[in-house]
Amino acid sequence: MVTILRAMRRTWWCACGRPVPWAWDIWTSHASQHLIDPYFFSHVLHGLIFFAALNLLTKVPTHVKWILATVIEAGWEILENSPIIINRYREGTISLDYFGDSIANSIFDVIACLLGYAFASRVRPLTAIAFFLVVELVLLVTIRDCLTLNVIMLVSPVEAIKEWQSAGVS
Repeated sequence: MVTILRAMRRTWWCACGRPVPWAWDIWTSHASQHLIDPYFFSHVLHGLIFFAALNLLTKVPTHVKWILATVIEAGWEILENSPIIINRYREGTISLDYFGDSIANSIFDVIACLLGYAFASRVRPLTAIAFFLVVELVLLVTIRDCLTLNVIMLVSPVEAIKEWQSAGVS
């Protein structure tokens, strides 16, 4: 993934050069450029979803499912940083200043996914579902965005959602 992202001319780190590991404001150019941002938690939720989906493959060994989750998430990171998805985010979502992730951010997004996967593998399904819903609600309240809205706005943008999200600009 790193080699492909580098070949796609992704930067290693935020252009600001500051060694701050996080960026919480989604409305700045720092979003998706540091190790952790609010969307880190959406990637944790990817892990929960991948665990549930891959758990349906009953004959596949556990370690292979882990590898598949890693490959799927790394593949998403490559796709997410492609011009077609970057432009789609900019055209259809609140991410007007989104120019893709830094490589460091992409690496931590994969780690976030694996944390979610590991969490889901160790808790009861209802606990994982409750955790998923809580994370979605916290993100909705704090940044007016979440995994569910992100998917809706990427696949079939809804102007009313975009207007509601834009009203949260600080």
